[in-house]
Amino acid sequence: MTTAADIMTPGAQWISEDDTLERAAQLMRELNVGALPVSDGDERMSGIITDRDIVVDCVATGGDPSQVTAGELAQGTPRWIAADAELDEVLHEMGDAQVRRLPVIDGDKRLVGMISEADLARELSDDQLADFVVSVYAA
Repeated sequence: MTTAADIMTPGAQWISEDDTLERAAQLMRELNVGALPVSDGDERMSGIITDRDIVVDCVATGGDPSQVTAGELAQGTPRWIAADAELDEVLHEMGDAQVRRLPVIDGDKRLVGMISEADLARELSDDQLADFVVSVYAA
């Protein structure tokens, strides 16, 4: 049985909802990632932001990334998966929510990794990957 922990990229990091988008972009560069989970003051996930969010929703609209916070930009219901969830559960959660990145949380509710499309591409058969792509990108 393949679990979320088996396929995730470990070492994901939070960014506080009070941190600026400038800091988020710097952290993304340092970690070589395109998305960061956003945490509230109690280290609970309050959203996720992507590099695209920063560009499209802040910079392109005239916002100042050194003034706008991650919490202001993070939108929607936070999605995550338990580290011990089976692969079918991961695919269902990502497909149902139409997300391309999914934070992985351990039993103590700590962030332990992220699952991305690249992680799935290494694990899935061609047919499974095609089904996943249709579920995530379907209108």
